Amino acid sequence: MANNFDKAAKQYDATFTYSEIGKAQRERVYHFLRHEINDKSTLNILELNCGTGEDAIYLSNLGHQIIATDISSKMIAEAKAKNSTIQFKQQDITTISSETFSEKFDLIFSNFGGLNCLNKKQLKTFIDISETLLQPNGKLIFVIMPKNCVWERFYFFIKGEFKKIYRRKSKQSVDANIDGVNVPTWYFNPSELKVLANKKYTLKLLKPIGISIPPSYLEPFFSSKKRFLNVLINIEKWLSSSFWSKYADHYIISFQKK
Repeated sequence: MANNFDKAAKQYDATFTYSEIGKAQRERVYHFLRHEINDKSTLNILELNCGTGEDAIYLSNLGHQIIATDISSKMIAEAKAKNSTIQFKQQDITTISSETFSEKFDLIFSNFGGLNCLNKKQLKTFIDISETLLQPNGKLIFVIMPKNCVWERFYFFIKGEFKKIYRRKSKQSVDANIDGVNVPTWYFNPSELKVLANKKYTLKLLKPIGISIPPSYLEPFFSSKKRFLNVLINIEKWLSSSFWSKYADHYIISFQKK
């Protein structure tokens, strides 16, 4: 798995982070994230699947303390090149235990489908362990890819790739293309996350990310249609009901420790 993301590290910012679609989706994440961490105090945050460090830098600039982790050493290298003051650490999420870190966190955060690289059993194991990593009333905030993305179904329908229209609904892993690299991926609807977290956490927030904003692989199409993309970005602001979450490209879900 690490090798897959190592191959994508160099071009990841160009193809996603700094793309118009990537920036638009990330701003929606930040919009809801700010709502969930509006406490003025400094938070101790653990970030999982930090990639090239964009979110860690954002949270650090807000005044929070961050340990940002990723399985890929080359993603970590790219992140460190951006900011040498944040603690970036190579870490496989499947090896995290209650003893991995010497401190407790106010927030565990993972953005843009990093946790979709886990199967359901692995995700359940991590959610159970996460309780031991959090302070009382600590939060989990994840951005996850659901099974029913309307944009993706439309995209494959237009291309005539009918076998792929419902690929996210597969019970097995699906190869998702990340900058030319196939990454085994599982998709989870919000209802599944609620069940996995129910015994230890209370749901605080559920919102769609990318219900009218398209998936990032459509950037080449929209690069010459910025006015149209801006219309879609503005529509997104009106489609913030939790109802749309399982139909979006991603959704943000926040749980608070019981």
